[in-house]
Amino acid sequence: MEVNFTKSADGLIPAIVQDAKTLVILMCGFMNASALEETQKSKKVTFFSRSKNRLWTKGETSGNFLMVESIKSDCDNDTLLIKANPIGPACHTGADTCWFEPNKNPIETNEDYVFLENLASTIKKRHLEPDEKSYTSSLFKKGINKIAQKVGEEAVEIVIEAKDDNKELFLGEAADLLFHYMVLLEAKNFSLHDVIAELKKRHKIN
Repeated sequence: MEVNFTKSADGLIPAIVQDAKTLVILMCGFMNASALEETQKSKKVTFFSRSKNRLWTKGETSGNFLMVESIKSDCDNDTLLIKANPIGPACHTGADTCWFEPNKNPIETNEDYVFLENLASTIKKRHLEPDEKSYTSSLFKKGINKIAQKVGEEAVEIVIEAKDDNKELFLGEAADLLFHYMVLLEAKNFSLHDVIAELKKRHKIN
């Protein structure tokens, strides 16, 4: 990727951040060569703040990081398009975007889908920013083997409940299994979207 930082006197170029999943534009900032290098290194969107006169990682105070999926330069090599996965709202006001638009794909209006997306974001945040009081953070602290073991235990428990007719117990175990499965996916740096993509490939084959 070639980037021309010399077109402006201050060496700054616009960097547009787009949600990698919904494709909604989240915010726009400015980068110099150092900001781009730090973004590529840390995988967290880092701008050059003109007001602070230093590099500024989005989320360094709030924890609402923008985790980089890809970076592309435009045809003139003087503007960047960054696709990222936001952890929390992108705007400092608490809005999803800096234009106060909801960060939703038009097809993603189902409340259940939104809930799973929010749960996945919370799980990721507990992974990246451990909280001593958080059960989810404690799972990540124990490591991948313990997380996988927990998923196995929950799978056995749902099998046992499936043989009976207690609806509440079965749904409770189903919820436990789904939650711990999502924790395992996060621990392996995957998401439900990756699993859905795999299912789509199999659907095409079958």
